[in-house]
Amino acid sequence: MIVSGFSRNSQRTFARGPWKHGKMDTKDNFKSISSPQFREKISADLQQNLDKFRDPVVLGELVFQLLEERENTNRILKNILQKLEAMERAAPGPAEEPLIPELDEKIVDFVRTRGKATAEDVQAEFGYKGKNGASSRLNRLSMLGLLSKRQVGRKVYFLPQ
Repeated sequence: MIVSGFSRNSQRTFARGPWKHGKMDTKDNFKSISSPQFREKISADLQQNLDKFRDPVVLGELVFQLLEERENTNRILKNILQKLEAMERAAPGPAEEPLIPELDEKIVDFVRTRGKATAEDVQAEFGYKGKNGASSRLNRLSMLGLLSKRQVGRKVYFLPQ
């Protein structure tokens, strides 16, 4: 006896059967059912089940149980969807860099190349008349999240993000 889906070794073992070597003999452990008796038993069970399915009360009960299961599944899926949406809202996505004027882009690049900069550095580099204009630009870029701000003593350093 060769069974498809098994390797050659397992086919040989299956064909010989370990139960024929004294461990388990099917003839001793299982009562054989003759083919006509077996068919009659199966036919009777099948006919009994078909008769049950013709009963409208049984069909109604099955439909009711199906409806309850569907409602439970929909409730579970709704909870999963709500949790997923909450996770998506909580998880920080890739932040879009805001559109800024060209001068601000140059200031951000300047801070990135230097590693850190103060308002005095930006004033000297970009020709601001006073420190207030440079400081205002740097603070605005910090609020947009393009630069971070650290105070050390009396000086405020702006660092790249």
